[in-house]
Amino acid sequence: MRAIARTWVFLVAAAAVAAGTVAVINLRDAFGSEAVFSASGRSAEPLPATYVKRVTYEVYGPSGTTGSLNYLDENAHPQQVEFTSLPWSLTVSTTTPAVMASLVAQGDSNSVGCRITINGQVEDDRSASGRDAQISCLVKAG
Repeated sequence: MRAIARTWVFLVAAAAVAAGTVAVINLRDAFGSEAVFSASGRSAEPLPATYVKRVTYEVYGPSGTTGSLNYLDENAHPQQVEFTSLPWSLTVSTTTPAVMASLVAQGDSNSVGCRITINGQVEDDRSASGRDAQISCLVKAG
């Protein structure tokens, strides 16, 4: 008798969950669960991107400068490139809501600069001078 006194709350909760499950199943049958509302239905395909962001990386400096640079591609994966002359530029396109753009460059001249432009608007522009100049540009959210 004492065990029943302790477990009656759990038995009532289990009965309520079972009754709720039966009610939901019956309501779905009554109102119809069409394929259009399920994950495998025709309309479950992702929507096409409506806003494309174009990120342009630029490295500038004296003509004939050679060096290397690292940047983040459209999937935020690091890429490394060797350049044999400046200016250097690359444009990547993405539909992600936020863009992380990073560019680091070093050349064998006494000056070098970098610029990151998103959809035509300059987001970061820096330059440095000194022996084998090195520079970095960063846009955290574009």
